[in-house]
Amino acid sequence: MKRFLFLAHRWMGVLLCLFMAMWFVSGVVMMYVGYPKLTPSEHRAGLPPLAAEGCCVDLAQALAAARRGDAASDASTNSPPDAVRLTTIAGAPRYVFTWARGPAVAVDARTGQRVTAVSGADAIAAVHAYALEAPLVDLGAIDEDAWTHSRALDAHRPLLRIQADDIDATLYYVSSATGEVVRDATRTERAWNWIGAWIHWLYPFRGGVFDGVWTEIVIYTSLVATVLALTGMVVGVWRWRFAGRYGNGGKSPYRGMAMRWHHILGLVFGAICVTWIFSGLLSMNPWKVFDLGSSTPRVRGAQRVAVEAADFRVTAAEALARLRAADFVPVELEWRRFEGKGLYLATDGAGRTRVLPALPDAQVLSVIDTDRLIAEGKRAMPGAVLARTTLLTEYDAYYYARAEHTMSGSNERRLPMLRLEFADAASTWLHVDPATGAVVSRLDDRGRVRRWLFAFLHSWDWWPLLAHRPWWDALLILLSVGGVAVSLTGVVIGWRRLGKKLGAPSMRAAVRK
Repeated sequence: MKRFLFLAHRWMGVLLCLFMAMWFVSGVVMMYVGYPKLTPSEHRAGLPPLAAEGCCVDLAQALAAARRGDAASDASTNSPPDAVRLTTIAGAPRYVFTWARGPAVAVDARTGQRVTAVSGADAIAAVHAYALEAPLVDLGAIDEDAWTHSRALDAHRPLLRIQADDIDATLYYVSSATGEVVRDATRTERAWNWIGAWIHWLYPFRGGVFDGVWTEIVIYTSLVATVLALTGMVVGVWRWRFAGRYGNGGKSPYRGMAMRWHHILGLVFGAICVTWIFSGLLSMNPWKVFDLGSSTPRVRGAQRVAVEAADFRVTAAEALARLRAADFVPVELEWRRFEGKGLYLATDGAGRTRVLPALPDAQVLSVIDTDRLIAEGKRAMPGAVLARTTLLTEYDAYYYARAEHTMSGSNERRLPMLRLEFADAASTWLHVDPATGAVVSRLDDRGRVRRWLFAFLHSWDWWPLLAHRPWWDALLILLSVGGVAVSLTGVVIGWRRLGKKLGAPSMRAAVRK
């Protein structure tokens, strides 16, 4: 058994130590430079205030237009849309409709005409709102490249690329479906991401011949690396002399510098190697281990599902006028459902929100009454018993914010937030936003386990630690340096082992050096 573990660790290390070193280095890069994306604040920065004058055709007319044209062949557009927004694209107000599947659709809010094509000139006009006076160059359309692997962009492909001649050499991506800017990537983001997220997530295997099996490559590479780290810890403990010393006078039997330091560093940093690689594996939700069972009730997202024109008895122009009368200047308007009725959600350039029930006598609200939020939460969990209600006024272990550049940082986490804990089979928690009435997140028992096994073990996103930086930075960098040292000493050992086994003169010469 011992010999099997020794051999398994040795040859898995030959194959994977370089991968592990890259993971540790790229992880440090990702602490400070995330994968390119258009953050909510960046998105809002390119939006002017919505004007009620000359706007807009009613929702029924816009929805009818969205269901005509090229999208008519897609059965998804025949159902009510999952989300409806009124925004500004290339200086003009437009409705944007999205469905769970299929392309997004834009409709000109002034003419009621569906946007059927987006030209390079249209894309440049949209980017001007973000790049201001910078010269812009149309680089043409792509379906997917190194900075657009996110599945969230599928509804907008192909993407039109616009290069800005600004101080950041920003590359903008524009939706060919709606004409809006959906991603930006600065020169700094692009440069660092070649050794950051692009390496960390094994993106060299995306977009090419391996694209169809990228998920499996990540899962099984992480799984084998986890076994490598575990066997290394076991072998390391076996070989460490806790009582007495070896003939070389040390606790470790190895005389060579690389072997000895690999042994010692592995004992010190082996646990973090195991937890980081294993938690990275869990980020892929391998074999759907964190998915709900078929018998577990699922949340019915009443606030964003099946938007119907009949639910809105107040037009968009009337809603905008009421919001202006309440001294609120929105840059975007969304159609939602709350309490089974229509609701407008308005957002201004600073990210502040107001809600307006789509009823003739309704008032603009900054927050929604707690009793109504609880009732909405119960409606989203039919048949489940509400066990506990908590109004969060500060972040905790299960509801917290991350920096915008991080993987989950674009999910804005407002406070206060209402937590509803249900006594259903999955012990479901809902977080309901008093400012919008939206169910912003759901955590079942598996989700809470995943929060610790992935989010905590992989990113150490324990809120007290995140709130006291640079302690978080110092700890993660120290642990990462240890992981790199373990991996690189393994690379040296593996290189030498291959040199001996293969017997190539050039390799033997390189090993001797």
